[in-house]
Formats: sequence, structure tokens, C-alpha cells
Amino acid sequence: MVWVIIIILVFGFVVFRGSPYVPSQKKYINQAFTELHKISKKDLLVDIGSGDGIVLRQAARLGARAVGYEINPVLVLVANLISFRNPRITTKLADFWFAKLPDDTTVVYIFSVARDIKKLTIKIQAEVNRIGHPIHLISYAGEFDQFKMTKKLAAYRLYSVSPLQSDKAQV
Repeated sequence: MVWVIIIILVFGFVVFRGSPYVPSQKKYINQAFTELHKISKKDLLVDIGSGDGIVLRQAARLGARAVGYEINPVLVLVANLISFRNPRITTKLADFWFAKLPDDTTVVYIFSVARDIKKLTIKIQAEVNRIGHPIHLISYAGEFDQFKMTKKLAAYRLYSVSPLQSDKAQV
């Protein structure tokens, strides 16, 4: 009974820090990674709120390196168990609000709720400014009005996010 309470508390805590855990469906991820933005071995995909790691595994299956940030320790454990021994996948127990994107990030995948869009826009733009090169942002459900949307596929949107010049670097 104690374990049930702990698990409920862990999953409940996450709602206050970001989006709730909503399992992604492989079919739709594959569509996004083939029709929206073709993921390849040239990519380093970062999944913000990586949950059980399904997005990471699909990206790795297509040849990309994949890094997930997840604040729920139960989901990090599940993702690590399922992705065990896959050298292309790393899942980090980390809060993205305090983390940095790897310098060679090319794609960021995110499922977001409306209340976090403004804060995410600022964080992602700051990270792109820091790494100094453009990235592709694949958003499931969330709309980022400040970024240039290049494609849409059902509930997915693809954005191109470029570093801002120093006089515009404050979002």
C-alpha cells in the first residue's frame, strides 16, 4: 500500500512541474519522424519529458542518438529497463527547466500544455542561442507562436528555431 501512495505522489508531483504523463503511440511518432521531419543518423534528438522512452527508442531505431529528460524516477527506471544496452539512448533524471541541451542537439521533441508555452519558448530560445545553431522543434499539441512553423501533421507541428542576434537575444 505504501508503494501505491509513493507512485501516486510521484506521478502527481510531475503535473506541477510540466505536462502529465501521456503515453505516445508508436504509429504517430513514426509518422512525425518520417513525414514531418525525417529523423536520421545525423540527428541528436532531445525529448523533454521523455516518459517511458518510446520517442527515444523510435528515434534510435531510425539511426539518431536520443537523449530524454524526465523528472519522474519511476518512468526513468522504466525507460532505462526497456532501452537497456542501446548505446544510442540516454535517459536522464532531470528537470528540463534546470538542464541544458547538448551542444550538438538538432531536434527537440515536446508534448506541452498551454500553461507552459511561454516559459518553454523562452527556455528553448535561450538554449538555441547558447548552442549557436538552429534546431527543429517537433511539438505534439502545443503551439509556439514565437517560432516559425514549417509543417503540420495532425496534432504535430514542426518549427524551425534559430539563434537570435545578440541585440534580440532576450525573448
